[in-house]
Amino acid sequence: MLTRPDPNAILLVMRQNLQNRKTRRPPRIRVPDNERALFTFERQKFIGVIKRLSLTGGSAILAKGPIPQGTLGYMGLNTVFGRVKARIQFLHTGADGIPLAQAFRFLDMDDTSRERFKAAADQMLAAGFGDVEEEPNPLELAHQSLNKLRDSIRRLSASINSGRRVGAKK
Repeated sequence: MLTRPDPNAILLVMRQNLQNRKTRRPPRIRVPDNERALFTFERQKFIGVIKRLSLTGGSAILAKGPIPQGTLGYMGLNTVFGRVKARIQFLHTGADGIPLAQAFRFLDMDDTSRERFKAAADQMLAAGFGDVEEEPNPLELAHQSLNKLRDSIRRLSASINSGRRVGAKK
């Protein structure tokens, strides 16, 4: 005899498979106190206010305004562990829901800068500046919705069945 598969079990297996394939995003750090960095591209230097950082990049509001997506440049950032210098690529604007913020990713960092940056990032995470919000997992949202639907159907069914019993007694 064939049995119907449990939709919750299917969703659980799908979610586990997706999580196994998906690499985890490095923790993102909210940068406090309008920390500034020096950005350079095409021999032009300008200041940017860092909004978020991670080990792979970040976002900043640039004094010069948006830089064309894909443009290569450099960033210099002072940390409590020393100056960090990195080659970067400017990405899209509107990063982190801030229209003027522009995302960037790190392309290259010398060993000293990498050690300093990692130490500064670790210290900021330990101080509680990490973003704890994760992007909602679509499968988890579907699972929660199905559970709510199932519970609503059970309550409705119980209500209908209790109404029949009351009506049958009359």
